[in-house]
Amino acid sequence: MSDSRSNAPVNEEKLDKLAQVAVHTGLGLEAGQDLLITAPLTALPLVRKITEHAYKAGAGLVTTIYSDEEATLARYKHANDDAFDHAADWLYEGMAKAFGSNTARLAISGDNPMMLAEQDPEKVSRANRANSKAYKPAIKKITGFEINWNIVSYPNPKWAKLVFPDLGEDEAIAKLADAIFAASRVDQADPVAAWSQHNADIHARRDWLNQMKFRDLHFQAPGTDLIVGLADNHEWAGGASLAKNGITCNPNIPTEEVFTTPHARRVNGTVRATKPLAHNGSVIENIEMVFKDGVAVEVRASKGENVWNKVLDTDEGGRRLGEVALVPHSSPISQSGVLFYNTLFDENAACHIAMGQCYTECFVDGDKLTEDEVTEKGGNSSLIHIDWMIGSDEMDIDGITQDGERVPVFRKGEWAN
Repeated sequence: MSDSRSNAPVNEEKLDKLAQVAVHTGLGLEAGQDLLITAPLTALPLVRKITEHAYKAGAGLVTTIYSDEEATLARYKHANDDAFDHAADWLYEGMAKAFGSNTARLAISGDNPMMLAEQDPEKVSRANRANSKAYKPAIKKITGFEINWNIVSYPNPKWAKLVFPDLGEDEAIAKLADAIFAASRVDQADPVAAWSQHNADIHARRDWLNQMKFRDLHFQAPGTDLIVGLADNHEWAGGASLAKNGITCNPNIPTEEVFTTPHARRVNGTVRATKPLAHNGSVIENIEMVFKDGVAVEVRASKGENVWNKVLDTDEGGRRLGEVALVPHSSPISQSGVLFYNTLFDENAACHIAMGQCYTECFVDGDKLTEDEVTEKGGNSSLIHIDWMIGSDEMDIDGITQDGERVPVFRKGEWAN
């Protein structure tokens, strides 16, 4: 069903609101600040809107780097084998230099989740590893929260058909766009005000968790009995955050989570995924893991197990946790009943954990810690950071204090207080 104001399936008014929210709430873009955008070609309408509102906000220079599915697939079909061990180091060095000069970062998520599903998983793994190594100087500035950054989404036609396979393409795009707009709170009369209230609610949860200073979290649900130790001097974050450059931004739109850094050497027990994970063109289903002293020593999946193991073998830190996040089952994304096959959305429908790199933001005075000090406190280091969903309406979570006292945090998937 097309928008009545145009022949395009995406509502132009809501798209414009999403662009405004991305610039003002997501990035908090400051006058004179440059902006670097990455986006798939299919997101061109949103890129143009964001660029327009960025310049209206006083941006210095807006630069966009586009990706294209057909060009990506051409590499896997025709490139020499040794090409999969290389990445565009010069590009990521330039991005790191830009971020070092206070350029803001905006990523538009909207690739076809199944783009690489038919490609050689070994080549996919090698290309991802090379890309992660090349990207490290730039990504460290993001995970270290040195700049203001944001991720928003736009509906790729193939993504839309994956989410709504029984609809025609235009109707699927329109329905996915509406789901994105609702999750991003731009279907409301005043999205900026809605985000302000939402951030206040998230910050209240964050502040309570920081006050409690739990030693561990104990997750219990069917297939899950997991104790996640929390890093020494960890700090919970969520919603709008202050970057080191002094700008307050909302990194993820949408977001429903509060999150912190687990102790990379104090995770024990079993855990089962409650949603599929779409990662680099593959869908990994029914993940089950056993952790011992922080390491995933057993890894199973009913689909994509080989791909998942290759990802986790990226480096030594790939089999350890870098993030733990709490999301109530009643979150709007969960209640929508839509499985997005996109981690930006699906992670905000359920409690989740992430394999790999931790956020140094999630430590008291994290901006003053060296890499060795982060490691000493339990923070994990890796080239990957991949969230997967473990929460449901059957999830109970207890916080364990420094004295060993148990405090209810979640009951049946909802906040216990």
